[in-house]
Amino acid sequence: MAFIDYYKALGINKNATEKEIKTAYRKQARKYHPDVNPNDKEAHKKFQEVNEANEVLSDPDKRKKYDQYGTDWKHADQFEQQAAQQQYNGRNYDSGRAYSGGFTEDDFSDFFNSMFGGQGGGFGGSRGQARYKGQDFNAELNLNLRDVYHSHKQTLTVNGKNIRITIPAGIENGQTIKIKGHGGAGVNNGPTGDLYITFNIANDPEFKRVGNDLYKTAHIDLYTAVLGGEITVGTMDGRVKLKVPAGTQNGSKVKLKGKGFPKYKKEDEFGDLFITYDVKIPTNLTDEQKRLFTELAKS
Repeated sequence: MAFIDYYKALGINKNATEKEIKTAYRKQARKYHPDVNPNDKEAHKKFQEVNEANEVLSDPDKRKKYDQYGTDWKHADQFEQQAAQQQYNGRNYDSGRAYSGGFTEDDFSDFFNSMFGGQGGGFGGSRGQARYKGQDFNAELNLNLRDVYHSHKQTLTVNGKNIRITIPAGIENGQTIKIKGHGGAGVNNGPTGDLYITFNIANDPEFKRVGNDLYKTAHIDLYTAVLGGEITVGTMDGRVKLKVPAGTQNGSKVKLKGKGFPKYKKEDEFGDLFITYDVKIPTNLTDEQKRLFTELAKS
């Protein structure tokens, strides 16, 4: 995977405070969010980079490793463990000789040989090779809004292998989940990398999703708006009847509590559904209808 300059991704310098990191992340996330940039692959890529940068720089331990090791920051623990082991071996490789402390030039040569697969010539023996985690894989999954209303299983083919995953209800557009152990093979028996799946969720022609809430428009005729009545509207999980009060104005809203979208990984919790009434004005009136409207207007 290509190296990402996390500071550059967030538009900050290396001395940025935690507050500055958080502010920069929010600004960049809003700028490149998939909802703001639909079908923009470059913006989507930037959004992933911004999220990755924030995950590292907002964690003091990860940030320290990143600042120290740069490209190889994910292997910081392996570097440090190997260095400690080499130093320990340096103190003990020959009980008849005193160790003066620190690495000599030969020691460093031996250390890097062992890190990158060579056999150490010093200290009377071979060195074990460092273990590295395998490469992480990234994939995208395109779904419709109704596909993520219910949790369901789906089989994906990644790098020639079929992987069956559970897609939780309520997952959001642009959200990324990690499937542990389904990335590239590790080096020298190191752990397998992980698979990161980013979800692209298409808009629905009937419902608009905002967080956990849903919005839709219900068309009613003028007579129902004026006199009141009952209509049937569709929700994500069925149809419901609504009583329309007499004198309902065009553009007025009604809330159906708990009829919105399921909350991510919160069983039996849902947002709300907001219905906006669109009053349709009758057209192609007959002469008699026009006469009645005229009489009504005079009264």
